[in-house]
Amino acid sequence: MDQNLPEHASVVVIGGGIMGCSTLYHLAQMGVSDAVLLERNALTSGTTWHSAAQVRALRHSRNLTRMIQYSVDLYSRLEQETGQNVGWIQKGSLSIATTQDRLTHVKRQEALAHAYGIEATSISAGEAKERWPLMNADDVLGAVWSPDDGRVSPSDVCAALVKAAKGLGAKIFERTGVTGILTENGCIKGVETTQGTIMCDAIALCTGLWSRDAGALAGAEVPALACEHFYLLTKPIEGIVGNTPTLSDHDSHLYIRDDSGGLLVGCFEPMGKPIKPGVLDETFEFGLLPEDWDHFEPMMELALNRLPALETAEVKMLLNGPESFTPDGTFMLGETAETKGLFLGCGMNSVGLASGGGAGMNLAHAIVHGHTAYDLTEADAKRFAPVFNTIDHLMARAPEILGTHYEIAFPGKQLSTARGLRALPLDADYKAAGAHMGQFYGWERPLYFGKTEEPTLRFDKPDWFENVAAEVKAAHEEAAIFDASPFGKIDVQGPDAEAFLLQTCAGFMARAPGAVIYSAVLNDRGTFESDITAQRIAKDHYRLFVGTNAIKRDLSWFTRAADGYDVTLSDVTEDYAVLGLMGPEAARIARELGGDLDEIGYFKHSEATLAGVAVRAARLSYVGEAGWEVTCKAADAPALYAAMTKAGAKPAGLFAQSSMRIEKGFCAMGHELDSDVTPVQTGLDFATRKKGGFTGADALAEQRAAGVSSHVISLVLDDVDAVPLGHEPIYLEGEIIGQTSSCAFGYRIGKPVALAHVSEAVKNGARVQIDIARQMFDATVTLGPLFDPDGTRMKA
Repeated sequence: MDQNLPEHASVVVIGGGIMGCSTLYHLAQMGVSDAVLLERNALTSGTTWHSAAQVRALRHSRNLTRMIQYSVDLYSRLEQETGQNVGWIQKGSLSIATTQDRLTHVKRQEALAHAYGIEATSISAGEAKERWPLMNADDVLGAVWSPDDGRVSPSDVCAALVKAAKGLGAKIFERTGVTGILTENGCIKGVETTQGTIMCDAIALCTGLWSRDAGALAGAEVPALACEHFYLLTKPIEGIVGNTPTLSDHDSHLYIRDDSGGLLVGCFEPMGKPIKPGVLDETFEFGLLPEDWDHFEPMMELALNRLPALETAEVKMLLNGPESFTPDGTFMLGETAETKGLFLGCGMNSVGLASGGGAGMNLAHAIVHGHTAYDLTEADAKRFAPVFNTIDHLMARAPEILGTHYEIAFPGKQLSTARGLRALPLDADYKAAGAHMGQFYGWERPLYFGKTEEPTLRFDKPDWFENVAAEVKAAHEEAAIFDASPFGKIDVQGPDAEAFLLQTCAGFMARAPGAVIYSAVLNDRGTFESDITAQRIAKDHYRLFVGTNAIKRDLSWFTRAADGYDVTLSDVTEDYAVLGLMGPEAARIARELGGDLDEIGYFKHSEATLAGVAVRAARLSYVGEAGWEVTCKAADAPALYAAMTKAGAKPAGLFAQSSMRIEKGFCAMGHELDSDVTPVQTGLDFATRKKGGFTGADALAEQRAAGVSSHVISLVLDDVDAVPLGHEPIYLEGEIIGQTSSCAFGYRIGKPVALAHVSEAVKNGARVQIDIARQMFDATVTLGPLFDPDGTRMKA
């Protein structure tokens, strides 16, 4: 490897595992010829070397799947490019089901695979047995066969990436530990190492098991923790000839394949073993942890049932290699909120080899171009609330995340560990009303009310169906309270507040104080970074309301865009509560509480007093019923809530809100809106300024000139018992034309409903089919809202 550290490098990659090697290679491919990789020990010496290295393309979203498909293509291409064999073995994967719910789950995955252009086929238990003769198939109900999946050799892949990167000018320094990261005014300036200092413009932090501590060197939060991960290796056994498909027995928490004539039996047990910080120090090189047969025993019993041949197999070893896990089971990729120029590529959740090729490409793309190659918001490095980065939280949460790898994706599934991190001002009131809570950005939010026992999760009609029906009925016929307190609130104040927001927002931000403004927040490509509502409180004061999970990301976006403007930005989320009082009785209740809110015009706000509480009431609705979003001091929320409920309003949860939003045709970030689409493509161009003058305006003008139109449609399914969940493929005359994006039962419609993206124009009233677990359901297309009681659209 290279000998002398350069004084300067455009980008320093820290970490020599699959993510570091892939990122370095792609940086060099993109023209960063002076990129440097630092590894304190030897390449692949942390987690990568002991990876089972399975590459399964299908993931729950199009872009995560696309990312792994890129990995497969890259690994094949590297052999041609470098002459280095990467050990690619493409023998497919077999996912078996031993319960009806698992069979539904794998058939949903099969449908998803078809939408993403991946070959996947349902087969019988008998056919599964033919593909895996050593398997006990007595309890198998069915399976899905994916012929394109495979595995690679971790060390060979990294060797090929390094060889190619060096050929393009990149440099690699092993035995070079990072001892400090230099920053100035919150920006990366350089790296201090055991071999000297390198000044640089950006850092790619690909430090795997040690990422949390490495991020802290630069003042950044990196919530990731190592857990023990086990797989059993046997000596050669009779019946294993050549390479086999990967056998996924997820009901037993197992993955199984051949290894050197024997078997590799790995598990993601329901609750893993966390590793305390400090246990894995800088000397942990090509290291393993002690065997733990007591912990592995329940998995071994399941493996013996599935593979009777294990009873007489000779064990080579029980490998215990650490892997890093994040609080939600998805890796972290992109620039941190805290430190400009510090980019994360870590927390791979045991899918590093499968993801590494595509994730490294996207990380390099983000460093070079300022954004990933396609939307990867679900992996955004800025998505976690600070509370997620505590050791207590990570020690509790990471073991559960390990176990969720093979869980069935039931609707309404919530994690059980590390709960109660952040309580809403009305937490006690909601619990008294029988709220069932879900966790969002650390907040405990009501999903629905009136059912205190834990629901039985299922794919058919959910346990909470009637509860949500009652809440929608209350909002539609009487009055309901929807808590919007967890939404982020960012105050923008100063002489340049209007000029700043005219640049950063596409909406009509110059309206007079008292206005509520809906706006897209776009990047230079004209695609969404966020969508917000803003209340202009004074000439020099706006309050922006942003998505709950987007607080950190959006505050970072606006803060970095504020350079050169005389404004201050403040996160005031926890200072205020917001109660949405919605329904035909809302006006009566407001009058009884002493406030005549009827005088407030649509998309206007005004100060008022309700039940003796000073409030700011804004007339807008996210649920398609008349009402107001009422902001008050957080401490005053219990008194206001008590008065509203005494006057007849009923609390309603997130499930009711989502159902009503979909009926109303309102798009949401992470569903219909992301950084791959523009307002023109999503029917929201009416809320943008046609004269331009804002970030992304030129891109929108180009799309309008090209005749681009909205790709978002509404759907009503014929069958009242159908349960679409999102991402289902949509067929028109036998061809896939799109996917659902938001789904629910539409209680005011009386049928299941969905919003969807389509790839081609579809006529209003067109008949399509929705593939739900390989069963086709007829549906009708509507261009516009499915339920629009007052005939109004959201106005800017």
